[in-house]
Amino acid sequence: MKPNTNKKAQLLGIGFDADDGHKRITRGENFTIAGGSEETHDHMAETAVKFNENLRRKCKSLNDVSREEFIDMIREASEH
Repeated sequence: MKPNTNKKAQLLGIGFDADDGHKRITRGENFTIAGGSEETHDHMAETAVKFNENLRRKCKSLNDVSREEFIDMIREASEH
């Protein structure tokens, strides 16, 4: 059986702290962000955008990064 080469990695952010009744969903290159308060949702979306900028700077796709590199890059992106 051939491995599935059509797989594409995605970031998924889910916030659980919304209490204002709003349904927030943001989709972008390599990510989907759902839920959360306005502040939490915005922070997750900004982190995902910065993470993608880091990927582009390194000329890599999400599928290309190792677990350790992912952790370093997501940590760096979230410190904004």
